[in-house]
Amino acid sequence: MYSVIIVDDEPWAIKGVKNAFNWSKYGFEIIGQFTNSHKALQFICEEKPDLVVTDIKMPGISGLDLIKMTKEKELDTAFVIVSGFSEFAYAQEALRYGALDYCLKPIDIEMTDSLIEKLALHFTKQRNTRNSIILEALTSTDKSELQQVTQFFEGASNSYYRVVVICSNGEQQNDNYMKSFDPANMLEVKFGPRKILYILKSEKRTVLEKGLDPAVFMNPNIKAVGLSSISNKCESVAKLIKESDIAASNMYVNGEKGIFEYEQKLALVKPLIDEVSVIIQEKRFEVLDGVMAKIPFVFAQHHLGMVEVVFFWNQVVSVLVSKYYEELKDMELEFLNYAELMERFENFASLCSFIYDIFIYIKQLNHQSFHEGDTYAQFMQMIHYIDNNYHNKLYLKELSAKFYINQVYSCQLFKKNLGKTFSEYVTELRIKRACELLKHSELSIEEIASEAGYFDYYYFNKAFKKQCGITPAKFRKS
Repeated sequence: MYSVIIVDDEPWAIKGVKNAFNWSKYGFEIIGQFTNSHKALQFICEEKPDLVVTDIKMPGISGLDLIKMTKEKELDTAFVIVSGFSEFAYAQEALRYGALDYCLKPIDIEMTDSLIEKLALHFTKQRNTRNSIILEALTSTDKSELQQVTQFFEGASNSYYRVVVICSNGEQQNDNYMKSFDPANMLEVKFGPRKILYILKSEKRTVLEKGLDPAVFMNPNIKAVGLSSISNKCESVAKLIKESDIAASNMYVNGEKGIFEYEQKLALVKPLIDEVSVIIQEKRFEVLDGVMAKIPFVFAQHHLGMVEVVFFWNQVVSVLVSKYYEELKDMELEFLNYAELMERFENFASLCSFIYDIFIYIKQLNHQSFHEGDTYAQFMQMIHYIDNNYHNKLYLKELSAKFYINQVYSCQLFKKNLGKTFSEYVTELRIKRACELLKHSELSIEEIASEAGYFDYYYFNKAFKKQCGITPAKFRKS
C-alpha cells in the first residue's frame, strides 16, 4: 500500500479529502491526519509517507513551505495541493516545486477517480523504475552501484542481513507482508507480478533469527516464503537473495506451500545418485522403475528442496554424458541452476519423468525406429506453435505430448534441424521480443519481461544479460 497523510488547518477539509477518494481501491492507505503543519513535517521526516495531500495557506508552515522543506531533506515524498485559492500563480508555484497536482476546494467528486488513477499510475511507474535500478545494482558485480541507488546500506557496518522472498498466486496488490518489521531497516523490491523481496537488517542477530510469523498465510494468495541465512556482510546480500529465492522455490518439489528456510541436505541425495549411476554404468534397467519411484519418496520424506534438486540433476547429467556422450549429445543435457530447471520443467515430477525417458531411450537404442517424414511434419507444427506462443509458459514435455513426438526425440530434432536446444530456441524468441519492446515502447522493464514470457523479473534480468551481454536497463539506455 502507498502511505498517505492529509494536512489542513480545517478539520472539515481533512474529512472532505478523506471521504472524496476511494483510497484503498487504488492501493493507498491514510496513515496520518494533521491540522498542525509543524507536526506534519515532523511526521513526514520520521515516517516518510509516499504522498502528502496538503492545503497551501496554513498557520506556521504553508503547503509550499512544506514541499520545499521536504525536498531540502531529500525525502522522496510526493505532494498534491488542495486549496481554496484559485489564482494561477499559486498553482504554478506549487507545480514548480514538484507537486503532482493542484485541486480546488471543495473537491469536484466527478474528478476524484481520474485524479487518484493518475496518482496510482505515477507511483506504479516510480516503483517500477526504482525496482529496475535496485535489481540491476543487486545483480551487478560492481558493489558500489548499490550505494549509488539506495541509502539502505550506508553506515551499516555492524548490521546483520537476512532476505525474505514472498511468492503469490497472482498480481501483488501492494500488500506489506512485513508490517511487524521496522520500515527503516527493510528494503522492499518487487521481483515481478508474483514475487516480492525484502532485505532486512538489524544490529542484533536475534531479531533476524525469529523467522517469519506463520500468520502471513492468512492471505490465501501467498503460496511460498523463502528465508535466507543470516550474514553480517553487506557484500553477501546478492548471495542471500539467491538463497531466499532457492528456498521459496522448494514448493517446486512437492507443490505444498509453506515457509522454507535455506539449508543444504546434499548427503541425503548421494545414495540416490549412486543407485542411478549403477543403472547407467551397468545397464541394470530391470531395477529402473523401482529406483525412479523411490526418488520423489525420499525427497518428500526428508523435506528436500531446490538445493538438492539442482545437485541431483547435475550429478545425473554428469554420469549420463560421460557414459553416453555420442548417443545423447543432441539432448538438452547440461548443468543447470535452480531458475533454469524451473523454466525447463514444470515441477520435480516432470524433471524425473524426463530422466526416466532418457533411460528408456538408452535401453531401446538398438531396436528403435522412427517414421522420419511424419515426425518432421509434426515437429514443424510444434515450431509454428512455439513461434506464436513463446510469451506463455512452455514445457517440452507438454509440447511433445501435444504433437505426438517422443520427448527425448524432440530434443534431437531441435539440434538436428535448428542447431540449438528447445530452451535456446525459446529464449532467443523471448529476448528478441524484449529487445524490440525496449527500443520501441515506453513499457516498464517489468512489463516488458512479462510481455516476453518471463514472470520472474530477477530471472529475466539474468537471462537477458546472458544473451545480450548487458542488462535490460543498460540496453535501453544505449
